[in-house]
Amino acid sequence: MTRADNKPLVIVTGPHRKLRFGWWATRFMLWRCGLRAHYVTPRRPHYPRGVAGVVIGGGDDVDPHHYGLAGDAGANYDPERDELEMQIFRAAFDCQVPVLGICRGAQLMNIVRGGSLHQDLRSLRRQTPNRNTIFRVKEAVLEPASQIVEIIGSTSVRVNSLHNQAVREIGEPFRLAARDRDGFVQAIEHPRHDFMLGVQWHPEYLPYAGHHRRLFAAFASAVKMSRRTLPQPDRAP
Repeated sequence: MTRADNKPLVIVTGPHRKLRFGWWATRFMLWRCGLRAHYVTPRRPHYPRGVAGVVIGGGDDVDPHHYGLAGDAGANYDPERDELEMQIFRAAFDCQVPVLGICRGAQLMNIVRGGSLHQDLRSLRRQTPNRNTIFRVKEAVLEPASQIVEIIGSTSVRVNSLHNQAVREIGEPFRLAARDRDGFVQAIEHPRHDFMLGVQWHPEYLPYAGHHRRLFAAFASAVKMSRRTLPQPDRAP
């Protein structure tokens, strides 16, 4: 067995594209925390045995029909990816393996648990920018009693912004963990789980920032401590 094989295995979900910047950035952050990552897409939906954690990555908006709305708000949708990630998250939730949801991933986690989204919040912003960027352009204010505030070690954190949707009504059993200055949800968490957290920003693009490295470090710690794994998909990879 190689040294890499000894590292705990996690899966990262994402779109099936030639250029996979989110996957490459996430894989690096997981690697530096001592984890081994496997990429899962709608065209590559199967994963190996022994998956001990899940990262639901960013990307296209979640189709609004999943939370009872219609219309496209000028967005792109990926129904096959929606279905795959919902299945994976349900399995992870039931098995209680650690989960980190990034941007779209946080939104999808919330929808699966009965929550809803702001379909397009661009016209609603007043104190936060509409410009999409991987750089830290706004502040997230963390809830004082939240798990994320313990992870990050601060009551506020500068974050990037690559989204036009955001969590509106929070699904059970999640709770609010952070908001931005306009009051839009920036993080949700499962209060009775070792690590089940969704963030609206993209920490994988901020490896130079200690606060965001701590999110991946906390996820990795939970994965290494967990004794649970995802069930096998229908077919072996």
